[in-house]
Amino acid sequence: MSGRGERVVRFGAPLAAVRRSGDFFGFCLDTLRALPRRPVQVREFVQQAWFISSVSILPAALVSIPFGAVIALQLGSLVRQLGAQSFTGAASVLAVVREAGPIVTALVIAGAGGSAICADLGSRKIREELDAMRVLGIDPIHRLVVPRVLAAMLVAVLLNGLVSVVGVTGGYLFNVVMQGGTPGAYLASFQALGQLPDLLVGEVKALLFGATAALVASYQGMNARGGPKGVGDAVNQSVVFTFMLLFALNFLVTAVYFQVVPQKGS
Repeated sequence: MSGRGERVVRFGAPLAAVRRSGDFFGFCLDTLRALPRRPVQVREFVQQAWFISSVSILPAALVSIPFGAVIALQLGSLVRQLGAQSFTGAASVLAVVREAGPIVTALVIAGAGGSAICADLGSRKIREELDAMRVLGIDPIHRLVVPRVLAAMLVAVLLNGLVSVVGVTGGYLFNVVMQGGTPGAYLASFQALGQLPDLLVGEVKALLFGATAALVASYQGMNARGGPKGVGDAVNQSVVFTFMLLFALNFLVTAVYFQVVPQKGS
């Protein structure tokens, strides 16, 4: 009996993690299947898009300024040591557009919008509103999850453009003002090495990151248990799991991008 109990304790947690991963994958498939279903929840979509954008615009803009400044300062010092000051603009702008912009957008969406989505659905879960909807023949995924996922994707794409503009502007000002860089060389180097797919891959990343954040938050909220404390735990878990998935997804998209799209100057 003791050996059996040890095996249960030892293998229970990994099996539970695998089971929850499978449940989340099934939840994503159900959401994908419910996307084209009618009627379209336009009002819910607009409300969620407005709410997510209202809680995300200011934090994203404020966070993108130090991101762009730090990237410009670090890369400016590095390229000066290598004797390649003329490529400071290209390195800074590409780093912001390809990587920093989508990541900042995803972190803000997950931390602000995703936590609100998880708390809302979790409170509905413990009040048994989701069960009541199922009894009435209303699919909670189609009615609640799909509008939130679409809203998060739209806001993430638009917010990524704002973050990229603010980050690039902050990096330009810090490089020119604090490091004595040349404005003409900063812009010319980006035009020499930058290309349209660099911007497109940033938008694709933001789209995927927004969908991931909304899916994780919705799944955690709809599976919350244990009253208000369970909702709080679900919110914390949704933010942590989203961050982990985002960094893994960012690596995969970046690796595919460099394999598919030829780079300038290579």
